[in-house]
Amino acid sequence: MPFLRTDGPNLYYEVVGEGEPLVLVHGSWNDHTSWQPAIEADIRASFRVLSYDRRGHGQSEPGPGPGTRRQDEDDLAALIEQLGPAPAHVAGNSFGAATALGLASRRPEFFRTLTVHEPPLVAIVADDPAARQGMGAASASIESVLDLVRKGEHEQGARLFVEEVAMGPGTWDRLPPQVRDTFVHNAPTFLDEQSDPDWATVDLEGLSRCDVPVLLSGGTESPAWLAIILDHLAEALPRARRQTLEGAGHIPHVTHPRQYVEALTRFIRQD
Repeated sequence: MPFLRTDGPNLYYEVVGEGEPLVLVHGSWNDHTSWQPAIEADIRASFRVLSYDRRGHGQSEPGPGPGTRRQDEDDLAALIEQLGPAPAHVAGNSFGAATALGLASRRPEFFRTLTVHEPPLVAIVADDPAARQGMGAASASIESVLDLVRKGEHEQGARLFVEEVAMGPGTWDRLPPQVRDTFVHNAPTFLDEQSDPDWATVDLEGLSRCDVPVLLSGGTESPAWLAIILDHLAEALPRARRQTLEGAGHIPHVTHPRQYVEALTRFIRQD
């Protein structure tokens, strides 16, 4: 099995295809297998695609403690540096998108382009009345999710997160069985991520100095407060573009892989 040996935990990764390097960063509850629909939609025909399990997810080792998003950012930098080569195209979803943006705010030289889908950076919209109103119900649901996971009720917590926070009622049963199993397996990592006091913020001033082409994508079926976060990021990033994926939600590379791959490839080729 391929593992990247780091100063911290060893990280599992897979590489397919040929061409310019494209690194895929998964979100909460997931691992590298969530990108398989996009890879099969044939993103590997255009790029050398590297997908990996973030620390504590899938087959990657956990760190010595709960960990921080900053450590995830450093893991991403190590992957790009050792397997890239840098700079690389990077695409991240949800918490993985926040991880990629966090690294870009500090080390933009690692990125050739950056595509992020709905990073849940709620701290940057804490003063936005529309965002606060929309996030109220989501915050209550997240607390219920965390309570379920603490009790070991991982499937119930995963279902609640998918249906009341991220993707909407009825979505859980429409997800492929493998995706549901992955959510349940990785449920404890959500507790770790939420324990990091800086998980929901990013250095907007640092992003304002990031001269990298960035695609900010969102789905029409996702909660409106996620679009407000994208609005604030678009104001900060000097080379940001917006993309709306019609009919898609929070994990379009799973539910609408061909549409997602077409948007990602078109963006990269334009730059």
